[in-house]
Amino acid sequence: MASERDVRARLQRAGQEHLLRFWAELAPEPRAALLAELAPLEPDALREHCRRAAEACARPPGPPPGLAARLRPLPPERLGSASRSDPKTRGRWEEEGFRQIALNKVAVLLLAGGQGTRLGVTYPKGMYRVGLPSRKTLYQLQAERIRRVEQLAGERHGTRCTVPWYVMTSEFTLGPTAEFFREHNFFHLDPANVVMFEQRLLPAVTFDGKVILERKDKVAMAPDGNGGLYCALEDHKILEDMERRGVEFVHVYCVDNILVRLADPVFIGFCVLQGADCGAKVVEKAYPEEPVGVVCQVDGVPQVVEYSEISPETAQLRASDGGLLYNAGNICNHFFTRGFLQAVTRKFEPLLKPHVAVKKVPYVDEEGNLVKPLKPNGIKMEKFVFDVFPFAENFVAFEVLREEEFSPLKNADLADRDSPCTARRALLAQHYRWALRAGAHFLDAHGAWLPELPCSPPNGDPPAICEISPLVSYSGEGLEAYLQGREFQSPLILDEDQARGLQQQEP
Repeated sequence: MASERDVRARLQRAGQEHLLRFWAELAPEPRAALLAELAPLEPDALREHCRRAAEACARPPGPPPGLAARLRPLPPERLGSASRSDPKTRGRWEEEGFRQIALNKVAVLLLAGGQGTRLGVTYPKGMYRVGLPSRKTLYQLQAERIRRVEQLAGERHGTRCTVPWYVMTSEFTLGPTAEFFREHNFFHLDPANVVMFEQRLLPAVTFDGKVILERKDKVAMAPDGNGGLYCALEDHKILEDMERRGVEFVHVYCVDNILVRLADPVFIGFCVLQGADCGAKVVEKAYPEEPVGVVCQVDGVPQVVEYSEISPETAQLRASDGGLLYNAGNICNHFFTRGFLQAVTRKFEPLLKPHVAVKKVPYVDEEGNLVKPLKPNGIKMEKFVFDVFPFAENFVAFEVLREEEFSPLKNADLADRDSPCTARRALLAQHYRWALRAGAHFLDAHGAWLPELPCSPPNGDPPAICEISPLVSYSGEGLEAYLQGREFQSPLILDEDQARGLQQQEP
């Protein structure tokens, strides 16, 4: 282990010697912990990190000068659509996706390094229950979708197949996530096919470029953003693990989307048949100012432009069909070939530019008192998973319907959007639509049929509560066998046992 003298000399080189200012007051154990945290920090890299953070923070907010003139929407040949394509084309994409899954060539990779701070919980978001009748967590829903898509691909191709689940955690989420999976028996997945690995942490920095001490013996550290994926793949030899398993295609997604379709055969098949090395699912922006990044081109190169970088005038622009010109909202749902990920880790990762997140970071003052700031006082530098789009040789985007595939969980229940309440409604409304499409009818308390709404009111619950286990249906398929011509009173919880029981009865 590095000595105090070595670490002090390295911090001096980085201009961060203040991190040892309480050294004399510390007992042996906290001293050892602080040295262990500081020893891996390379002086030149640390100095550069702090310089970039302060420099980025000093830049004026808003759209970069001249960006509007360099923006273009994605050309039509790079864009597919789940809803606008004809059934035959969509079927071809789906069949190709299932073929690749049956060949064991598809893996899913979950980005789960963030803490549920905005949600108001102290545990990883994947462990959260949004209040479904089944009480399932996000992790359980996702595990069951993997099991179902393996089953569907296996049935189509007469084989047993595996979709490995890679889970990128951080120092904050690895322990609780691993324990949660063990407690729940990995949701009946083979533990050998669930691979957890940690992303790196970076120090939080003050506006004038000084690393923040969270306690006298601890630096304020934060995960390096979901774009930390690329360093983490290299650190933990994940691509080598994928190669050993024969994985060629990776579906990367964010933990907080309750409607996410893991290893979505339609998306995988579209990307494979397009010969894409990199792809992004997008949803149509709900309104011009919606705070989502836009997938478009800058100087002819695909990338995600953050909503804060697009001027209100540009955001309002309309295409010839009357829709928004820049309407491809990014939802952190991506396709990569393993070959592309290898190129990124070997060649392009050092070219990624970190983004600034200005945060309230607890710190110790000069007297050693803990301060919980009331306004932002520090900078966390993050890389984003989509920062690699410009390096793709054949980038594609795939538009999906928001009500079918995107309802993120970010805020506590008092918020009017992206909350447990909106996520729960989105899932239950989807399942209600699926049940109606399969020929079910729902009755009110008096035995009258409830309305067959095309979708739930935007701010209200569907007319009846209907929750369908992912183990019964992945995306609404196969429900006629259980529901057609039957009448149900709310709530209907269609799990595997209930489905078996219904199958044995006459409608």
